[in-house]
Amino acid sequence: MKIALCYQTQPEFVEAIQQVAPDAEVIDAGQEGIAEAILDADIFCGHAKVPMPWAEVVQKGKLKWIQSSAAGMDHCLVPEVIASDIIVSSASGLFANQVAEQTCSLLLGLIRSLPVFFRAQTVKDYTRRPTHDLHGKTVGIVGLGGNGRRIAEIMSAFRTRILATDLFPYDCPPHVEQLWPADRLDDLLAQSDVVILTLPLNASTYHIIDEGRFAAMKQDAWFINVARGQVVKESALVEALQSKKLLGAGVDVAEIEPLPAESPLWTMENVIISPHVGAQGATRNADATQLFCTNLRRYLNGEPPINLVDKQLGFPVRKPTT
Repeated sequence: MKIALCYQTQPEFVEAIQQVAPDAEVIDAGQEGIAEAILDADIFCGHAKVPMPWAEVVQKGKLKWIQSSAAGMDHCLVPEVIASDIIVSSASGLFANQVAEQTCSLLLGLIRSLPVFFRAQTVKDYTRRPTHDLHGKTVGIVGLGGNGRRIAEIMSAFRTRILATDLFPYDCPPHVEQLWPADRLDDLLAQSDVVILTLPLNASTYHIIDEGRFAAMKQDAWFINVARGQVVKESALVEALQSKKLLGAGVDVAEIEPLPAESPLWTMENVIISPHVGAQGATRNADATQLFCTNLRRYLNGEPPINLVDKQLGFPVRKPTT
């Protein structure tokens, strides 16, 4: 059995994987070698950011399982893989703490006018300027999966009213006032002072936030995207900011990454941009390795992996606990 890795490994990570499957050949392919290594692999763990020969992989029929080292699955859920018998599992919720911290950084930075004060600092200008409050606001979370639930938990500490939508509206947390089905998105937008996107990218969520959805939002809302760039029609976001429909936006993702230099978002004073670092953290790769080792044991024992992905939906389906 051959296991191909493509994430930021360390020797101790590879050794931990080898200990779980001592008879396997573990190939630390990296981004530069994964497109070739995967053709002969039985198991793939990682997140390839290079063009991948998925059609050829499926045709060869050797790859049996993909363990993504990311929550988003758009890097590997191509039509050929979706139609195949390859098992796919994700890192859904594994980096929820980091994504929640990034969300808070973007949102509080905007609300407390940090971009304004950062610019003033460069010219030693010690002038008081207006700020806003998060306490008492209505926060709408679009997609209440692992990341969304952790964000909701933290937002509740600010004494906010929390609304959420999800494709599987089960097990509403006590600090979420309403958990609605996904088709009530417009109701959430109409009531929310802050809109936070944490939903996956798939065929049904592509450009789900467009001109009409920005029009449905409250005047002077704040907008945060820590999901995927393509769930938002970026030209519509720019228009909403330019027309003052939105007070500001914090974006950790972009429709095209890297964000093109000509994008108007770069020069807007009410926008904070971070380069898709929401899931970064000191223990990210160690945590990804631990999850893979846990799932590798399950795989070798004939058990389904944690975070088994519904390949049609593009994410693990949350089951009701009652």
